[in-house]
Amino acid sequence: MGLLKAFANAFRVPDLRNKILFTLLIIGVYRLGAHIPTPGIDVDAAQDIAAQASSGGALGFINLFSGGALTQMAVFALGIMPYITASIIMQLLTVVIPRLEAWSKEGESGTKKITQWTRYLTVVLAVLQSTGIAFLFNRGGEQLGFPAGVQLIPDFTFGNVSLIVLSLTAGTALVMWLGELITQRGIGNGMSILIFTSIISTLPSEYLAIYQQESTAVFIGLVFIAILVIVAVVTVEQGQRRIPVQYAKRVVGRRMYGGTSTYIPLKVNQAGVVPIIFASSVLYIPTLLQNTIQSPGLQNWIDNNLLNSGSVTHMVLYGLLIVFFTYFYTAITFNPVDVSDNMKKYGGFIPGIRPGRQTAEYLDRILTRITLPGALFIAAIALMPNIFLATQGIQRLPFGGASILITVGVTLETMKQIESQLMMRHYEGFLK
Repeated sequence: MGLLKAFANAFRVPDLRNKILFTLLIIGVYRLGAHIPTPGIDVDAAQDIAAQASSGGALGFINLFSGGALTQMAVFALGIMPYITASIIMQLLTVVIPRLEAWSKEGESGTKKITQWTRYLTVVLAVLQSTGIAFLFNRGGEQLGFPAGVQLIPDFTFGNVSLIVLSLTAGTALVMWLGELITQRGIGNGMSILIFTSIISTLPSEYLAIYQQESTAVFIGLVFIAILVIVAVVTVEQGQRRIPVQYAKRVVGRRMYGGTSTYIPLKVNQAGVVPIIFASSVLYIPTLLQNTIQSPGLQNWIDNNLLNSGSVTHMVLYGLLIVFFTYFYTAITFNPVDVSDNMKKYGGFIPGIRPGRQTAEYLDRILTRITLPGALFIAAIALMPNIFLATQGIQRLPFGGASILITVGVTLETMKQIESQLMMRHYEGFLK
């Protein structure tokens, strides 16, 4: 009853109701574009591929984030994936390129410059990805799991491929604009909302496929496991180590500042879903190398061990890569030296720890310890589909991997934003 009351309160506030309705409208436009076929595509072949094909690795992520639009080669086939890749690249380059680092410290004006360059990079990546996918779909359809004899692009000419690339790139730019509209005029982060929409749009069909293929007991067991996984993900996503910080009193003119206590929240899962994306992209490299390797023995080993997601070698390598990239991305996004310097500048200190170098070492030690269980948890969630594939033969698991992490994370963040809006107007929120 409390949850239903919170939803009713959200629609009682006019501006909040308008934001929710606007967000739903943009989501409707986004889902419509995921079903409009790209010019030059055989629509019947696309429907056969969508019904039978199952792609993994980087293609699997693009298809996941596009809500199944990739296998249908719809206008929004690339979805928001080029923007995500561009954002990650710009975030990594901020640490390397001094100009980007200076922009990141300029506040709102610097953020606008970085955002603009992220858009340019998104368009470039969309052109490259759409071109690569067009050639890959034309040459390696059966290798990707497409039905034998199905030709997705019947007229594979320069003009037709250029039209396909232009349509997919324009679709990516439109998706990026829709996401920014939700961020500005709707509820929550627009890009995250669109990814969330794509993921949940595939859940009913995946559960239906499991219900039809497996027994009722297996289906009920999977639903129960899904509930447990959701509870575990929520617990880890909310989990954090709070480092107490005390600010000394200081006098500026006739006024006294400081003397307050706060804390630094260090999340257990600081990297989010990024390590899974990185690890999957690395494991997708052998697929690209297969076309250039002429050794049949090496090709068979790659097929059986690296590309077979149910093999022990693939799962061990996948898990190790996720743990590595979790530490790597956490080290990039959280710099203990910068945090320590900022605390020292404003008169803050951790009780019992000297300001400066010792504070940075203390934060680094704490972050290293809490990142390990977070990395192992992400690896376990990511490996769940592989384990069920190897043991139960289930091709697509509705929970597990990046999908459950993104779904739960976006849901919690959106609920917090709606709750903050309700609390400002003296209504009870979702989380009491």
